[in-house]
Amino acid sequence: MHNPFLEQSGLPAFSQIKAEHVEPAIDQLLTDNRRRIAALLDDVEAPSWDNLVEPIEEYEDRLGRAWSPVSHLNSVLNSDALRAAYNACLPKLSDYSTEMGHNEKLYVAYKAVAEQASALDEAQRKVLENALRDFHLSGVDLPADKKARFKAISQELSQLTSKYSENVLDANNAWSKNIDDPAALSGLPQSALDLARQTAQQREQHGWLLTLDYPSYFPVMTYADDAALRNELYEAYQTRASDQGPQAGQYDNGENMQRILALRHELAQLLGFANYAERSLARKMARSAEEVLQFLRDLAAKSKPQAERELAELRSFAAEHYGVAQLEPWDIAYYSEKLRQNRYSITQEEIKPYFPENRVLPGMFEVVGTLYGISFHEVDGIDTWHPDVKFYEIRDHDGSLRGQFYFDLYARQNKRGGAWMGDCQSRMVTPAVDQIPVAYMTCNFTPPVGDKPALLTHDEVETLFHEFGHGLHHMLTRVDYVAVSGINGVAWDAVELPSQFMENFCWEREALDLFAAHYQTGENIPEELYQRMLAAKNFQSGMMMVRQLEFALFDFRMHLEYDPDRGARIYEILDEVREEVAVIKPPAWNRFAHAFSHIFAGGYAAGYYSYKWAEVLSADAFSLFEEKGVFDQATGQSFLHNILEMGGARDAMTLFVAFRGREPQIDALLRRSGIAA
Repeated sequence: MHNPFLEQSGLPAFSQIKAEHVEPAIDQLLTDNRRRIAALLDDVEAPSWDNLVEPIEEYEDRLGRAWSPVSHLNSVLNSDALRAAYNACLPKLSDYSTEMGHNEKLYVAYKAVAEQASALDEAQRKVLENALRDFHLSGVDLPADKKARFKAISQELSQLTSKYSENVLDANNAWSKNIDDPAALSGLPQSALDLARQTAQQREQHGWLLTLDYPSYFPVMTYADDAALRNELYEAYQTRASDQGPQAGQYDNGENMQRILALRHELAQLLGFANYAERSLARKMARSAEEVLQFLRDLAAKSKPQAERELAELRSFAAEHYGVAQLEPWDIAYYSEKLRQNRYSITQEEIKPYFPENRVLPGMFEVVGTLYGISFHEVDGIDTWHPDVKFYEIRDHDGSLRGQFYFDLYARQNKRGGAWMGDCQSRMVTPAVDQIPVAYMTCNFTPPVGDKPALLTHDEVETLFHEFGHGLHHMLTRVDYVAVSGINGVAWDAVELPSQFMENFCWEREALDLFAAHYQTGENIPEELYQRMLAAKNFQSGMMMVRQLEFALFDFRMHLEYDPDRGARIYEILDEVREEVAVIKPPAWNRFAHAFSHIFAGGYAAGYYSYKWAEVLSADAFSLFEEKGVFDQATGQSFLHNILEMGGARDAMTLFVAFRGREPQIDALLRRSGIAA
């Protein structure tokens, strides 16, 4: 049978991919890899980079390039058949990964290559240093019985985290609300009404259709005058995949969460760590659990008093202007928007016409091109998974091809919510392979409605720049070894530095003038509107800060304090954290954690603090541009060479110091957030 996963020449052939191709291809590639690696270990008498590590990198890359489109399609074009194929392969890939991590012969061979340090370049030494660390984290030192248990845990975790994701997606897709009476949607901006009408038509329903997709949910919470409607959507959204709410018990992640935490704890203890938080820190910049907790609590101490003042202002505003005696959680966004309008006379709807997607994208490319001396070119005729997907290439100042990427920007059914950058293929250069990096850039923006271009909120523009920062980190690398090229091998709590760094350009007048123009008139954002945007920039920044700290502390403490005798205590710990740092207390039936995919299914376990950690790095990095000039060429080139091009080839702190001239300081983050140090 013709199988597109086994014929890897160029980009994935999405139009030819069928669910029935997946399992046979993965089976074949796993068999090939096992056979080839065993043969290498038998045949190579004196292991070296060239005769052992490099061929294994090539085998692993072939497997990765086959699995990447499967994993991606499972997120952006989910179907029953694809989901079944994806889930059938997870335990096989988990088994293979565990086997390689437990292969003592392979470990000894890698150790022998690492001992030839003088014959290796810096990036090769980092590849081997990481590989030896990962052998230990994979349990290579364990006795046979513990290795077997490690393998069983790894396999079960991969299935449980996948099931967790599926439950969230299914719960999201299962809920919708059809509305016939436009009066029920009073307060919603025209763009939200148009989307609801278009969604109803696409699903062959009448009237207006509301869903739990963020472009539908967010405008209701922010603008709908009907408190009962806000309450209904809030409850449906905040109880997804749980034992509460309109779908109570139907897609409940409760047992999955308990089991995931129990298995992570057991896995960490097998490896000699006290808990999973310690295990998580083995691959991060932060040196200890105490350092992480101190960092988060220090930020909380500086921001909670401001958050409390902001909430008090909101309560008194809602009482004075709207006669609201008791602010419910589903009222917060609505009255916050009223207060923002009252104070700054500004709404997202007023700003949106200045951010048409067909101006924002080329403008973002111009910002990046000006900083780093590169150019972007759309390419037609590329095989993609959906008609909305666009494809681009990045070229250097000399015209040479640097990287390529897909853009899939709009929300739709059977597409996972959120925004992310995915790795289609990584940069790799060997005598046999010359491979450029290719990325998947995925967002969930409101699609174009009628003949208007897609109009983005300023928050969505920030999201776009954020994800593109990840993409640039992946695509602009100059490192030739997959294991440390691009974002690979970068400490997880530093991986958000390039993405959060990019968000700063959404607030700079010089940058905005390149991409913010009215979709009908072409007029740049008027200075008066820009000044109102700046004035409103840090509106409720204390409340936003403590919300992120709540998520981070909850995640870290849950993994740090897990006790098999007491169970996961998920909502008990969450309540304690809220008591410590939160200013808004949700209802008892709120089941936020049941859909907290970042930590239960997305790689951020005991690592959600990384967002704030990296925000310190990014704010401090950008402060150099504030000193030297937003588009200062020398500073841009320094960021390109020291951060983006180096990937994971050196420790994150070493790279940061090379760019900034010193270790990071927290002041820039507090200043840019409008929180007094």
